[in-house]
Amino acid sequence: MRKKIVIANWKMNHDFYETTSFLRSFLRIIFEKKINHNKEIIIAPSFPFLHISNQILQGTILHVAAQNIHYMEKGSYTGEVSVSMLKSIGIQKVILGHSERREFFYEKNDILLKKIKIALKYGFHIIFCVGETDIERNKNQQFNVVKNQLKETVFHCSLNDIRSFYIAYEPIWAIGTGKTATFEQVQKMHQFIRSLFLEKYGINLSILYGGSINENNAKDFFLQKDIDGGLIGNSSLELEKFIKIVQS
Repeated sequence: MRKKIVIANWKMNHDFYETTSFLRSFLRIIFEKKINHNKEIIIAPSFPFLHISNQILQGTILHVAAQNIHYMEKGSYTGEVSVSMLKSIGIQKVILGHSERREFFYEKNDILLKKIKIALKYGFHIIFCVGETDIERNKNQQFNVVKNQLKETVFHCSLNDIRSFYIAYEPIWAIGTGKTATFEQVQKMHQFIRSLFLEKYGINLSILYGGSINENNAKDFFLQKDIDGGLIGNSSLELEKFIKIVQS
């Protein structure tokens, strides 16, 4: 069954106090507002605060995810974090393939495949991001781009492994650019991605939208047939805004 999922990707934001204060306040509001349990809520804080976040949220309906991993189990990789390190503090979910990792840290599909394999080896659930640039969409290549991103990474996995994935569609051209993807454009891409997984694996995955969802447009996006939730960036940093998105 497809889950309804909302993921807060805090990126390089929130210090220790902001992280802990947000999570404790969020839990209190969820309890007070009796937000139901038929959805999955995941928080992806910065690396230094994964452990304390996991401790605060342990035993609740909220889960914690890492924003990245290295593809090696250990070694001389100054500044990197391994999957085994994350697992040792109770983390079991990770975001891979985010557009910012692809653009700013030059993560290509071959690197992402290595990260997928090591994450699966350690039993992680993977939030895998795909999406096209402005140039690619203007050339009407968006479907081929997304299909190729999946073909060179996720589609190397077995049916059993695929059950550990959530897919997040990020139209890169609509993130922080002032341009807005229409509900029709997003729904069409989600439907396309769903058809690829049904064709190859016969499985109906949860597919999330990661393109500048906010408290004002979340409900309309989530009403689309093939959108199962959102990977939220900036709008997840403010408690009131994120609560409204979750309620949507």
